[in-house]
Amino acid sequence: MQKPAVAVAAAAVKNGKIVLVKRKYPPNPGKWSLPGGHVELGERLEEAVLRELKEETGLAGRVVKFLQPVEYIEREGDRVKYHFIILVYLVELLEDAEPRASDDAADAVIVPIKEALQMELTKTTREVLERLLSEF
Repeated sequence: MQKPAVAVAAAAVKNGKIVLVKRKYPPNPGKWSLPGGHVELGERLEEAVLRELKEETGLAGRVVKFLQPVEYIEREGDRVKYHFIILVYLVELLEDAEPRASDDAADAVIVPIKEALQMELTKTTREVLERLLSEF
């Protein structure tokens, strides 16, 4: 990777619960994460976060606000293997449907935020959930 990649993630909530996906591919396969991914060329950030939520979970949402930026950097020796700048948006789910894993997610669930913190999360997801819990 020659330069950082811009990505988005959805902190998709409803009634004190949050949507999580189990990552299928690196980085962090097998860990739980917020639904999200790369921003496509010409795509607005809010469009990207709603698209990624729909692709990975089948759920529709409405962007409430920008929540926070997080960074994921993974090194392999002296080489930077991954560097993502992830822009996290608070998203309100528009339906009560259960999430279903698709695209690059191995599984998808909706769980209370406190329960989510007991799961095997990516570092950046844990950071976001701890902040959310302090706000709710």
